[in-house]
Amino acid sequence: MEPAGVTERLLNKTVLITGATGFIAKLLVEKILRLQPQVKRLYLLVRAGHQVSAQKRVESEIQQLQLFESLREKYQAHFSSWFWSKVYPVAGDVSVKTLGIGNAVLAEDMVKETNIVIHMAATVNFRERYDTALAINTMGVKHVMEFASRCAKLELVLLASTAIVNLGKGIMLEKPLHQYRSYDGQSDLDISEEMAFAEAKLKELVCSNASEDTIRRTMKKIGVQRARKFGWANAYAFTKAMGEMLAYEHRSRLPVVIIRPTATISTWKEPFPGWIEGVNTIDIWVTNYGKGLMKFLVGDITSAIDIVPADIVVNAMLCIVNCHPQGSSDMIYHIGSSTRNPFKIHELMHLMCRYFSEKPYTNGEGDVVMVKPPNVQAAMASFYELMDIHYKVPLQDMLRHELSAAIDHNRYNQLKREYNLTVTVAETYWPMALFKGRFDDSNMQRLIMMMDEKDRELIPCDTKFINWEKYLMETHIPGVMEYESRAAARARL
Repeated sequence: MEPAGVTERLLNKTVLITGATGFIAKLLVEKILRLQPQVKRLYLLVRAGHQVSAQKRVESEIQQLQLFESLREKYQAHFSSWFWSKVYPVAGDVSVKTLGIGNAVLAEDMVKETNIVIHMAATVNFRERYDTALAINTMGVKHVMEFASRCAKLELVLLASTAIVNLGKGIMLEKPLHQYRSYDGQSDLDISEEMAFAEAKLKELVCSNASEDTIRRTMKKIGVQRARKFGWANAYAFTKAMGEMLAYEHRSRLPVVIIRPTATISTWKEPFPGWIEGVNTIDIWVTNYGKGLMKFLVGDITSAIDIVPADIVVNAMLCIVNCHPQGSSDMIYHIGSSTRNPFKIHELMHLMCRYFSEKPYTNGEGDVVMVKPPNVQAAMASFYELMDIHYKVPLQDMLRHELSAAIDHNRYNQLKREYNLTVTVAETYWPMALFKGRFDDSNMQRLIMMMDEKDRELIPCDTKFINWEKYLMETHIPGVMEYESRAAARARL
């Protein structure tokens, strides 16, 4: 049976979106409201102590954004009343049972009305504290599934995961992970034991009167250790993988599907090109290289770096909502570019150098930063050798000769800042930057083929049609640097 169409699919539907103040979630809210003004209701779950603060968060972090400009123009003076007639903020917390919804009447209304659950709440910090990542990325899924199982009119649960839960070799298939096993399937993985382990370590630190800084650094270190023990790159990927396992457990009882986006960057087209919040993935490279703070990177320049614009991810989610066949054995969808339209790391390096050579960055002191082609190392060993030559040895020499003048102190601090930043980024991102595989998207392509011409225009989600050079040079890098400038201006206030 052919799907009716995405606008018809959303007509008079009630949708629960967790993590609603996140980057992708904001775009999803805007797209649903623009696509189908007659959606019945969007319950937006946000972390807040009570409904008043939830309302204020949604107002300041969603409704007032430039994202909604086209809707403001459409509804004019009636925009605010129309928006609040569709959007209902919900104070809650996915890390808590019953999603932390304190208002029992509201929770019951949500259970009675909700048709579609889109779970997006997550901490996306690769170096997150282990206890925090477990609570949000893993147990958050469990609590959402428990809530969804009570929804009388439930049609679909869409879980937003990440492609980096599966960083193996060759072609990464749209398949579930080994259930409650390590990444390679060779050893048992007990999520309850991981929760108990994290709680015990935290209690041990608190009882020893460790400082907040020590607790934070130790719990972050433990996150990396536990992830590597079971075969994942970092605490983010590991806890998201465990979340997938908990979701998979419900597949026989709930209509659960999982989307795994690759590295998500700024909007390609909608609601306007280049919109972004935060600096992640390749933008850590872009911004710090442009500012002259990062001259050395780790990456395999011959490999594809799998990136995908944020609006493509949103459209793919709506394609899944509309087209995922009931009862299908397929439950995982990749959305990325390495198979359909690969973009190599050496191409990114070339465009970065070209962009900042043509439009050099001007720092806070008014100095124009001139760049040279980045030095990209294909192994951590050679990277560390360069760090010794270009940073550690000069820093040690400067200390031996004493820092007598203010200019010496400034030079030392600048060099040390560059060193710490460069090493931290390399150690955080090397598993992705040296990844030689590609992400299969056969399931996603099958859904795209199910859409009619109208829906392919309304929710385009095929990365094949992106001109990477044009998009990076004219849209993405300018958008990222504009965001950085605004962030720097706010910091100076």
